[in-house]
Amino acid sequence: MIRVMVVDDEALLRTGFEHILGTADDIEVVAAVGGGRAVAVVRELCPDVVLLDIRMPDVDGLTVLAELRRLPDPPVVAMLTTFDMDEYVAAALRSGAAGFLLKDTDPEQLPHLVRMLADGGVVLASRVTRTVVAGYLDGGPRQEAVHRVAGLTERERAVLVLIAEGLSNTGIGTRMNLSTGTVKDHVSAVLAKLAVGNRVQAALLAERAGLLRARRDGEAG
Repeated sequence: MIRVMVVDDEALLRTGFEHILGTADDIEVVAAVGGGRAVAVVRELCPDVVLLDIRMPDVDGLTVLAELRRLPDPPVVAMLTTFDMDEYVAAALRSGAAGFLLKDTDPEQLPHLVRMLADGGVVLASRVTRTVVAGYLDGGPRQEAVHRVAGLTERERAVLVLIAEGLSNTGIGTRMNLSTGTVKDHVSAVLAKLAVGNRVQAALLAERAGLLRARRDGEAG
C-alpha cells in the first residue's frame, strides 16, 4: 500500500485528489491538508509520497519542501502547479523534488504517476519539456555533461538512459533483467558519479549529454 499525502491550500483540489487516488486499491491517502500543517502531519503519519502545492498563501511550498528534505527519512515529494512555466519549478527540482505535476493532470493518470514516484520514477509534466527545464537547472556547457557521463560504466550508462526515459526501479529491472535491489545500487552509483542530487537532475544531464538522442538514432537505424 502506497501512503500518500496531499498538501494544497484549495480544499476542492485536496478533495478531488483524495477521491481520485482513493479509487486505487494500492493507494491510501493518509492526509490532505494545507501548507501550514504539512511538516507536522508528515512527521506524525510518515507518508511515502507527498504531492505538494508549489505556491500557497500560508507557507511557501519550497519552504515546506526544504523542511521535509531535512527529515531523517523524507518522503518522495512531487510539486503541484497550475503553470506550464513556473519560476519555482527549477528551485524545487534543485531542492530535491522528485518531479512535478500540473494540477489538471488527467485523473486516470494520477494513480499511475503516484506509483511511479513511489518506485523511484522520474515524473515531469508532459507540457514542460526537459530541454526547457534543463535550461533552468544546468546552464553549463554540453561538453561538461558529456565529460561527466563518460565516467560511468556501460551498465551504469544504460541505467541512466532508462532513468531519463522515466522508468521506475521496477521498470529498469524488468528491462535489464536485474533485481530491484541491484537497480537501486546502480542508481546510487550513477547519482554519486554524476554529482547530482536526484534522478530528475540525472535525467536532464543525460539529455544534455546526448544519450537519449543517441539511443533514438540507434533505434531508428
